[in-house]
Formats: sequence, C-alpha cells, structure tokens
Amino acid sequence: MQHDPMDPNFNDEALEPDGWMWVRGVDYVAGWQSAVNAATELKGAMDAAGIDTTEVMTTASTTPGGLGVLRLSLPVEAALALAHAAREEALRWRKAGA
Repeated sequence: MQHDPMDPNFNDEALEPDGWMWVRGVDYVAGWQSAVNAATELKGAMDAAGIDTTEVMTTASTTPGGLGVLRLSLPVEAALALAHAAREEALRWRKAGA
C-alpha cells in the first residue's frame, strides 16, 4: 500500500520503499481482502460482547509479501473492554478444561 504524504498522520520515518512498491506476482488483493474480513470478524465479535465499536477504526493493508495486515485504532474504553472479554473467555476455557 502506498503511503500518502498528504495524510496528516504521515510519518516520513516510517517510509519504507518495500511498503509502497508492488512486486509482480504477489497477490496483494487477497491479503487486503483477508484483512478486511478480519476487521469484520473482530468488530462483530466486539459487538457480540457488548463493546461499543462506533469509535473503532480499522485499516486493511498488506505486507510487502502480500500478507494481510489489520491496523486497529480504538478508544481506551473499548481496548479495556476487549481485554476484559478476552480474559473472561480464557478463564472460561481453562475452567472447562479446554
């Protein structure tokens, strides 16, 4: 994915040519679609857990090798609620002997 130098969040220190040059034969679309699907799954799980996702932002991207990458930005309250839900589920699994 190409970095946008006009983006106010652009950081020239993070500029990496491998991050914006596409390589012939690499299926970037599949990696990006995988990241989009992961974002949908994550937001759906958060909604099901009762976590407010209205302020959650996801950005699908790919690695230079074409693997999907999901960047997540969320309010502290949502992050803490997600951490709590994950710990509760892990505890439930441990108690069930899984």
